[in-house]
Amino acid sequence: MKKLLTSASLILAAAPAFAAEEGPFFSLRNAEFVVGVAFVAFIGLLIYMGIPKKVGGMLDARAAGIKTDLDEARQLRDEARALLETYEAKQREVAEQSARIVATAKQEAEAAAAQAKVDLKASIARRMTAAAEQMESSVKAAERAVRDQAISVSVAVAADVLKRQMTAAQADAAIDASIGQVAAKLH
Repeated sequence: MKKLLTSASLILAAAPAFAAEEGPFFSLRNAEFVVGVAFVAFIGLLIYMGIPKKVGGMLDARAAGIKTDLDEARQLRDEARALLETYEAKQREVAEQSARIVATAKQEAEAAAAQAKVDLKASIARRMTAAAEQMESSVKAAERAVRDQAISVSVAVAADVLKRQMTAAQADAAIDASIGQVAAKLH
């Protein structure tokens, strides 16, 4: 307010230098003086009506509203930043967890593959052993069959040869000798 009065008095003091008409400055016929007085009266009326206070109050209220908006915006920004940090932390945690899951799955897959190789080797070894045993069994069965056939053929040939060369008396003597050997072995 002091600045306003100081400005008004400077304007009034400088006004005589700018007077267009000749004559006294403080006259109602001087337009500059009348405009100056009207201006001072208008300013005085504004001050009397409390307009500067109202304008100042409105500006203060607007400044307070802006400050409130800024504080609210800061608070929202802080909340958003905290929320962003929370989501980033969750994202890092999920990324770490997925990396652990992938690593675990990879290790389990490698372990399963190694176990499958071991199992396959064991299975192949069992099959090879079974095949070798089967081949050995087949060879023994074939040898037995050949031996039995050879024995049968030999017995048949021997029986045929004995039939041709042996007489009835010799056959009776061989039978009696065989019965004697059996009786001796049984007692």
